[in-house]
Amino acid sequence: MTGINRRRFAQAVSMGLTGISPLWANAELEKVRAGGVLKVAVYKDFAPFSYGTTGALQGVEVALAAALAKEMGLKLSLLPFDAGENMMDDLRNMVWRGHYLGYGPAHVMLHVPVDRNFIQGNRQSLIFAPYYRETVVFVHNKKQVAQINTVDDLQGLPLGVERGTAAASALLGAQGGKLRDKVSILNSPAEAMAALFSGKVAAVLATKAQIEAELHAAKAPSADYAFATLALMGLPPNGWPVGMAVKADETDLAKALESALASLNTRGELKAIFEQEGISLGKL
Repeated sequence: MTGINRRRFAQAVSMGLTGISPLWANAELEKVRAGGVLKVAVYKDFAPFSYGTTGALQGVEVALAAALAKEMGLKLSLLPFDAGENMMDDLRNMVWRGHYLGYGPAHVMLHVPVDRNFIQGNRQSLIFAPYYRETVVFVHNKKQVAQINTVDDLQGLPLGVERGTAAASALLGAQGGKLRDKVSILNSPAEAMAALFSGKVAAVLATKAQIEAELHAAKAPSADYAFATLALMGLPPNGWPVGMAVKADETDLAKALESALASLNTRGELKAIFEQEGISLGKL
């Protein structure tokens, strides 16, 4: 999937690493420790998770990668990459084979859907350790719209959504296309939120992480805005969890990463990493 279409997933099922056989060799973990560096693959141009120029990347998953490496006593080496045609391409290029242009694979890739069907279809990767649940929601300016409880409440309202996303398809197709004439298709979540701040649209449909990050960056008064979750065709009602992926046989490396993540979560560092971008971690 492209970076945009990574959001298209059925309701996900969290899966941990309990019960992993101790018989697997830990050669990769030993190799990583001997090298002293953890190579982490993150998507390019994927705010608020990873964005900025090479060498000056920032975002939630850039900070998470650094925290995981530190927790494991390793230095961090980021491997930012452009999304392929689909998520299977990304796993092949960044996790288990490497890109044909000569870069990759990394030791671990972040922002991988922890979905039962997807896991079963990708046997060459081990997908584990969900750390965030993506959801798609509406945000509206309460001065323009007091509340949004049903799709009918959107009738006649100017709406904003990012071009080429599952959210755009869902919004344009809602109620047989009745909202279509009032939908503005914009180039990015930031552009959609700018339209909301200026009053050009009354509500925006995007991932909650994107919305919260833009509200945070704009220092928008939280009392002026509210979220609404509506059932729209093509959007998982409960969202989907995202986690990590390593090569299928690198279970000891996966367990070490999962342990590091658990420590960050227990100490509150994971929550703090998300809050730096204005994102509420919530529950899986």
